[in-house]
Amino acid sequence: MTKTTHDKIDNNYVTRQGRYAVAELANCKNCNRVFVKTMRDICPTCFEEEEKAFETVYHFLRERKNREATLMEIVEATGVEEHLIIKFIKEHRLRTSLFPNLTYPCEKCGTPINAGRLCEKCSQGIVREYKQQEYLDKIKEEKAKNIHTYYALDKHKKK
Repeated sequence: MTKTTHDKIDNNYVTRQGRYAVAELANCKNCNRVFVKTMRDICPTCFEEEEKAFETVYHFLRERKNREATLMEIVEATGVEEHLIIKFIKEHRLRTSLFPNLTYPCEKCGTPINAGRLCEKCSQGIVREYKQQEYLDKIKEEKAKNIHTYYALDKHKKK
């Protein structure tokens, strides 16, 4: 039997280099079903549902009157869950540059943002904490360098 990239042998797949790769089974993050994991963390059924939800949101936003809708207005009008819309934004499937009022909460404090994971204030706070920790580590390192250890030799010890 010749092996190609599509041959399946006992849950092992032959890669293009002729090596075997084990098919990874995973539980879907949405419905907890077992599925063969590829690039997504969700099963094909949930992926199709997410795609339908995306199409619903996208068609809603394509209408000129809805382009300035907020996140909550989109949730109410489409019935699509808020976390899915936020996921679409973070995956850059919905661009906040095209929809100016489309914001989502900062992951640390909840302030509405339209790019990234953290607001400016939280980002600056993390940078400030990092610099402070670097400074403390530097002081600790300098103190460790200044510790001198003295050794005494016993010249009269018999060998």
